[in-house]
Amino acid sequence: MGFIRQYELVDRVKAYDPQADEDLLNRAYVFAMKAHGGQMRKSGDPYFTHPLAVAGILTELRADPATVATALLHDVVEDTDTTIDEIRRLFGDEIARLVDGVTKLSQIELKSDASKQAENFRKFVMAMADDVRVLLVKLADRLHNMHTLYHVPDADKRQRVALETMEIYAPLAGRIGVQRFREELEDLAFRELSPHAYETISKRLEELQATTVGGVVELAQTLRARLEKAGVKAQVHSREKRPYSIWRKMAAKNVSFDEIADIYAFRVIVDTVEDCYRALYVIHTGWRMIPAEFDDYISAPKPNHYQSIHTAVIGPPRADGGRQRIEIQIRTNEMHETAERGVAAHWQYKDPANGDGGVVEIIPPGQYDPYETPRRLVEMFQHGEDVEEALRFAKLELFQDQVFCFTPKGRVIALPKGATAIDFAYAVHTDVGDECIGVKINGVQRPLRTPLKNGDVVQILRAKNAPPPAEWETLAVTGRARSAIRRRIKKMQYAEQVALGRSIAESVFSGAHLEFSPKAVRAGLVRLGERSVDDVLAKVGRGELTVNQLIEAVYPGASHEAEGEIRAAGRKPFKPRVAIEGLTPGVSVKMAQCCTPLPGERIVGIRQPDGSILVHTIYCEKLAEEDPPQGLWLDLKWRRDGEGLFGYARIVVTVRNEIGVLSDVAGIIARYGVSIANIKMRNRAQDFVEMFIDVEVKDARQLMQMLAGLRASANVVSAERREGADDEDR
Repeated sequence: MGFIRQYELVDRVKAYDPQADEDLLNRAYVFAMKAHGGQMRKSGDPYFTHPLAVAGILTELRADPATVATALLHDVVEDTDTTIDEIRRLFGDEIARLVDGVTKLSQIELKSDASKQAENFRKFVMAMADDVRVLLVKLADRLHNMHTLYHVPDADKRQRVALETMEIYAPLAGRIGVQRFREELEDLAFRELSPHAYETISKRLEELQATTVGGVVELAQTLRARLEKAGVKAQVHSREKRPYSIWRKMAAKNVSFDEIADIYAFRVIVDTVEDCYRALYVIHTGWRMIPAEFDDYISAPKPNHYQSIHTAVIGPPRADGGRQRIEIQIRTNEMHETAERGVAAHWQYKDPANGDGGVVEIIPPGQYDPYETPRRLVEMFQHGEDVEEALRFAKLELFQDQVFCFTPKGRVIALPKGATAIDFAYAVHTDVGDECIGVKINGVQRPLRTPLKNGDVVQILRAKNAPPPAEWETLAVTGRARSAIRRRIKKMQYAEQVALGRSIAESVFSGAHLEFSPKAVRAGLVRLGERSVDDVLAKVGRGELTVNQLIEAVYPGASHEAEGEIRAAGRKPFKPRVAIEGLTPGVSVKMAQCCTPLPGERIVGIRQPDGSILVHTIYCEKLAEEDPPQGLWLDLKWRRDGEGLFGYARIVVTVRNEIGVLSDVAGIIARYGVSIANIKMRNRAQDFVEMFIDVEVKDARQLMQMLAGLRASANVVSAERREGADDEDR
C-alpha cells in the first residue's frame, strides 16, 4: 500500500460514511504525523507510514471514523512523549479509550516465558473485551507489520512473531468474522515459518492460474448464463486459492497439490436467501454434485456466524477428456459483507445521545453479536480455576476448525476435526503411537476409533511391541499418523519375514548337512542380488526365494546332490521302497506329484513303461482320469516299521492380512512337529492373503491334525491340502 495523502484518507471514509467527522480524521492525521516526526522504521521509511497504512487497511473494511482515527494514533502513546490524558483532551473519551486499549495490547508479549503466557493472554483478552474495535485495530496493525516483517534482521524474532500470528492473531480474526485478515495473516506467517513450502506452492499456483484462466472465464460465463435463464439475478466471481489454505488441506487430507489445487472455485452472490436455494437448484440440476462436499451454513451458521452454502460438482468435460471439479459458494450480499468484514459490518456509528460516547450495538434477536467471542473468552478467564486452564479453553474457542485435546499432564494437542485417539497418540510422539494399545478419554476406556472432541483429556495406554491392526491406517485422519502406521507395519512385516525365513533356512540347511550362518549367506549376496543377509531371509520368508535357490547361491552345485536334487524338505531323499510293502526288491519307485502320497494313506502302484513304479493314492483324481489297464496295477501298502521317514505335501492357508499372522501360522505348524520347507504368498489383497506352504510330515494323520489346528486359529480363514503342483512349479 502506497503513501495515502490526508484528503485521500478522508475521502475513503466518506465514501461509505457520508456523515463521517471529517475534522476528527484531519486532526488525527496531522497530530500523528507530527508526533512521530523523524522516527524511522527498520525498512528506512518514515514511521508515520505504518499508522497510516493501518488506517488505510481499516478503510477497506469500512471501519467507523473513530476506529480509523485510533489507527492513526495507535502508536503515539507507546512510541512518543504523548500521554493518554493528552489524547483525551484533544480527541475525547472514546478515542482515548480505544488508543489506550490498543496500547495495552501492544505491551503484552503473548509468546513470553511459558509460565507467564496464560496470564499475559488473560490481560490481552481483558484489554480487547471492552470494545472489539481495539482488536480490529490491533489486527490491522499486525497485518501491516507482517507485510514488512522481512525488514527485521533477527531471524529468531521473525519466527516468534510469525508463530504468534499463526496461533493467536489469525484465529482471532477468524472468530470475529474478518476472514480477509485471517487468510492474509496465515499466508504471511506461513511464508516466514515454512518458506520453502510457501514458495513451492505459490509457484505452482501461478503456473496453474496461467493454464486455467481460460477455463475459469468460460465456466463463469456458463454458470452466469444458467442462473440468468432460471431468473436468478447473481454475480459470479472466481475465488482466489491461497498458499496456506492449499498446504493445510494437503496436510489434513494427505493428498498431493494437484488433487487439491486443480479445482475451479466460484462465489455466487444473490439478493435473497430464497435466491441462494434457487441458485443451488440450478447448479445441482445442471451438474452432478459431490455429496461429501456439501454444507449448508445458512441454516446452520458457523460459530462466527458465517453464512453460505458450499457445494462441489463435477463440471463439463475438459479438453483432455476428463471432467473438472468445481467448488461453489452461494451467499447473499449481506452474508458476503459479513464474511469479508466480520464485526466491521455490524456496528452503528457514534450516537451523540449515548452518554459514554461508545458505539451502539444493533443486534436483532438471533443475529450476530460482534462482541460474542471477546465476552466468551472473558467468561472463561473469570470462571476458570486458574489462568492456565482458562488459556486452554480460550484456545478451544479460537480454533473452532480444529479439535484441541489434552494429555493427562495438560499438554495441548491440536488435531483436525474427526481425528481419533490414534491420531492423538502419534501427535504426542511416534513412540507413543507405536506402543498404543488402548485409550481412556476423560478417564473412561473407549475404542481407539472414537472421534475426539474439544476439551477431551486423552490418556494413551501403551505396551511394547504391540502390533497395529490393519484397519488403523483407515481410522487415522492425519497424514503423520497414517505414514507412521505404514512405516511401522512394513517394519514389523519385514522382521516377521526375516524370522520365518531364518527358521526355514536353518531347518533345510541342517537337513542337507550344510552349515547355515550369516557369514555363509553373506558370501552369496552378490549372486542373489541383495544387499544384506536380512533382505535375503525376508525374501525366503515371503516365498520370493526358495531355499534351493539360496543353497545354490551359498554352496554352488550343492542343490544337485543326493540323486540329482535335494527334496524341498531339505533332508535325505525319501526312499519309499524301504517303507512300502508289495514291491519287487531293487525296482525304482517314484511318488506321483499329482497326489503326493503320505505314509498312512491307501496307495496303489502303477507300472511305468521303463519298469519303474509310480505310487498314487487310491483316491487320486488324475489316476481315475487316466484309468490305466488293470494289469499295470500293484496292490501296495505302507510298512508299519517305517520309522524316521517322512512325506512331502503342499497346503494352502488363507489368512487375514495382518501383522503377526505369519508368525502365528508358523507357530501352529511347529507345534504339531511339522517343518516348513518353503512358503509363497499369492493373491495378496487388502484383507486376506493366500499362503502356499510346502511341509514335511511323518504321515497323513499328522498332516490332518496340523490342518485342524490351523483352522482353529482366529486368523485363519481356511487351510486345505493342495493336490498336485502349480504350473509355475513344474
